[in-house]
Amino acid sequence: MLRGLVAGAGLAVAAVLVHDSSRADDAGARTANGAQTSLPSQRDAVVAAVGVPPMSRSIAASELEERIASMPGFQRASFGSTADAIRHRVLDEVLVRDALLSLAAETSKLATEPVVAHAIERAESGATVRALRNSLGPVADVPVADVRAYYERNRARYDAPERYRIWRILCKTRDEAQDVLNAALADGTPKTFAQLARDHSQDKATALRSGNLGFLNAEGESTEPGLRVDAAVVRAAQSVHDGDVVRAPVAEGDFFSVVWRRGTLAPQKRSVEEVAPQIREILWRQRVKDETDKLVANLRAAKVRDLHEELLDSLELPADVDGGR
Repeated sequence: MLRGLVAGAGLAVAAVLVHDSSRADDAGARTANGAQTSLPSQRDAVVAAVGVPPMSRSIAASELEERIASMPGFQRASFGSTADAIRHRVLDEVLVRDALLSLAAETSKLATEPVVAHAIERAESGATVRALRNSLGPVADVPVADVRAYYERNRARYDAPERYRIWRILCKTRDEAQDVLNAALADGTPKTFAQLARDHSQDKATALRSGNLGFLNAEGESTEPGLRVDAAVVRAAQSVHDGDVVRAPVAEGDFFSVVWRRGTLAPQKRSVEEVAPQIREILWRQRVKDETDKLVANLRAAKVRDLHEELLDSLELPADVDGGR
């Protein structure tokens, strides 16, 4: 089919292959009397013309040079063992081939097909974001002052005490807590503990997740946002080993808890110098997002028009979307 597309488009290739750079250093040419004349720079010279105007492509020496330079070394080596062989094969097998296929697609008006149009749009969108990232410079350019400021704002991530992963069931009375504890000890599986939490725990925020409090420090502060418990729960957990259930109900205010120590996180203390590469990456990615969001917002304000969101309700979606409803 490709042969038919190319033949139908009446494509012709006129290629002037690039010679070894040692034979291409002259910046100009001499007339019969030896005078120097000006010629276009060699990087701007056309090494291959593909197709017939107005449907044609020109490949400049600079394009070939940049394509070869962008290849990893192992890929360049696959095109030949000498510089001259690499130049010839990359021109013929990559640039000319791509140009031919592109012209065949243009002849067949493939860009008007929805799938192709979407792919082109996504490619252009991705290229815009890549250009924006390049404009921000490399990750290493993030200032040290910004790294230190982020470290101080998030010190708990890098300088944290020992923490304990605890599951607990908060019961109304000591007797109820003892009954729940006996059941948990009789069948010490997460499944049983989870069911007991659902049936008995007065802490509705954790009852449906096995009573999981996350990781707690010695003061009862959890890694779960907004969650804190009585420090007595942690002290009780500290009295047993990882994987053990505390053998007596733990008084927690007016309630009594069944406590299971599920694991331990060792204390962490990493200096700003140790985590600087990680923080730079976080800050750089946030800047990319901020700049992309800003660009999209500006473009949206300037270019989006005739938006009729009420028409969205009439669009049919596949049956598996939104649970098939």
